[in-house]
Amino acid sequence: MRICRAVACGTLVAMAVRPVSGSPTPAAEKSVIKMGTGAPEGSPWHEILKSMGDQWRRSSGGAVELRIYPGGMLGDEPDLIRKMRVGQLQAAAVTAVGLAEIDDAVAALQIPMMFRSYEELDHVRDRLRPTLEKRLQSKGFVVLNWGDAGWVMFFAKEPFASPEDLKKLKLFVWAGDPHSVDLWKAAGFRPVPLAATDILPGLQTGLINAFDTTPLAALTNQWFGLAPHLLDLKWAPLVGATIMTRKSWDSLPQGSREGVRQAAEAAGDRLKGEIRATSDKAIEAMAKRGLTVHPVGPDLQVEWQKAAEAIYPKIRGSLVPADMFDEVKRLRDEFRPSR
Repeated sequence: MRICRAVACGTLVAMAVRPVSGSPTPAAEKSVIKMGTGAPEGSPWHEILKSMGDQWRRSSGGAVELRIYPGGMLGDEPDLIRKMRVGQLQAAAVTAVGLAEIDDAVAALQIPMMFRSYEELDHVRDRLRPTLEKRLQSKGFVVLNWGDAGWVMFFAKEPFASPEDLKKLKLFVWAGDPHSVDLWKAAGFRPVPLAATDILPGLQTGLINAFDTTPLAALTNQWFGLAPHLLDLKWAPLVGATIMTRKSWDSLPQGSREGVRQAAEAAGDRLKGEIRATSDKAIEAMAKRGLTVHPVGPDLQVEWQKAAEAIYPKIRGSLVPADMFDEVKRLRDEFRPSR
């Protein structure tokens, strides 16, 4: 499967934007958009989605209604994509895990330790965006916005520091993807494929004792309580998007589409700033509740970089299209001298 499954779990949501007035629309023209997400019910992410739904309704004069199914109620991200394909869902707020179910080119944005900063990520993603959106649209999906949910980091039940330490632990990876499992095994790790919704029971039963996710996801889902050791290493950014099926997009009342797109686009921009700041606060909040943060010095950073780059030949042309892998690296290197 896609490399993003090997490095990420979590969910991406859109942010609320300013209301726009609209006039009432006859009920016959109303479009009901059912959206799935892994955001827990009542969480800040879920509340943000509800606010966006209110904005869509107001900006369309009641023509567009968003119904949200949170907390993995309708399954994991791959399940959401499958349900979109058969028409059971019209939209989803997903990470690259779900997006790579549609096209593995998106996984190029989550190659382990390819990026050092959000600035590098933004530079590369902004330039790849037209290509990625065209590829997704050719497969029946419209991208409403792009965003991210923080840096993916490793959590574990016991202290660890080096790649060799992590190799001794039972590491969660996304289920349903034998290629991802094979990649981790080839690198010397002990992957345990599970649905993201099974991380908590997996930790409780000892089926897994390590996982990778964003600090905000670990806090929101309370996973850190059973894995109270965090390695302060930026393994990969967790990117994602709000998407809608092309069929559903085309069925929206003609006059409402621009308002829906503009609201979602503004939401994606706001998401990046607010969620990025919240990620650091999430680590602080968990540290106050017993989380131990293990720093990564220069020598250890180099060790992890070498471990990540050692699997690049297996990623390129297999989990990530070779041309996309090369373009991401070229754009990243293009940006670094300017900094």
